[in-house]
Amino acid sequence: MSTPDEINAQAETLSARKAAVLRAVVEGYISTTQPVGSTHVSETADLQVSPATVRNEMLALEQAGYLHQPHTSAGRIPTEKGYRHFVDSLKQAGMDVGAKLGRSERKQVSEFFHDSCNELEQMLADTSALLADLTAYAALVVAPEHSSTQIHSVSLVDLSERLVLALVVYDNGSVDKRTIEMDNPPDSVELAAAAKALTDVLAGRCVTELRQCIRDFRLTPLANRVLGSLADLVDAEDQVYVGGTARVASLFDATDTVRSVLGILEKQLVVVTLVRDILDRGLTVAIGTETGVAPLAECSLIVAPYEVDGQPVGSIGVLGPTRMNYPQALAAVAVVSQKLGDRLSSP
Repeated sequence: MSTPDEINAQAETLSARKAAVLRAVVEGYISTTQPVGSTHVSETADLQVSPATVRNEMLALEQAGYLHQPHTSAGRIPTEKGYRHFVDSLKQAGMDVGAKLGRSERKQVSEFFHDSCNELEQMLADTSALLADLTAYAALVVAPEHSSTQIHSVSLVDLSERLVLALVVYDNGSVDKRTIEMDNPPDSVELAAAAKALTDVLAGRCVTELRQCIRDFRLTPLANRVLGSLADLVDAEDQVYVGGTARVASLFDATDTVRSVLGILEKQLVVVTLVRDILDRGLTVAIGTETGVAPLAECSLIVAPYEVDGQPVGSIGVLGPTRMNYPQALAAVAVVSQKLGDRLSSP
């Protein structure tokens, strides 16, 4: 899997005219999903050169690996290398990605976060739906990591004679729930006392400290029973909220590709690992094989972290075909990640 430096090292410097031709092909293919011919490039690129010159430039770009001609009589389509050059050129030009989001979309995002008052889990699920709606691609939101989140309180609820529901509330508003089977039916006084004892011990601590707390503290039998049952939170997978999966079927031509992409989106650990790997490599866009996941060879993934009080705590992203509308998708991810972080940072 390539790092940004390796990707840049592989890229070649294109002349201004070749870059303009490549940009016209990429934008034309994104818009029409059809191979782009020299006539379209001549009409849209404003190069002030003959169609024959444009054809020569397109042939040179094909030979350099930026374009591909699916059929002899057809126009060209971008390759991964072509898309990579296009995406990198957006950044090099200092593109204000937020400006690529329309006024109505910006209003939609602002109103969504202004009106949102749900608990964290529902907000993140709704955010993935919002991002999918903005981009028409599959969208994902990785919840804040428990390892970096402090416990705020513990509540215990009597569900039945021997079943107790433990609610672990975190400082960021997220909640973990565990149903615990008891040996003896507890009464309301015991539950309240155990919840207070657990809150006194765990408040301000991270989930990663739970097992140490089991060793260090001796509480009432009920509180100890609950604390022991909560220890599996240490190994819990980070939650991923995926929106727009119904759109995936319309994004790809091959049924096998649709099935493979949906299969990946259903595997939370794979999604979390993929997003973190892309961000760890310093990328915001992974194109095709750059994802390092074979079933996503025809996909691109745009990701961004969101921050709470200046610290990255989770991430969001959109997954679509390599022919995705990169400027618009980059803008949507940038604006939503900023607004989500602001919403979670507010008191």
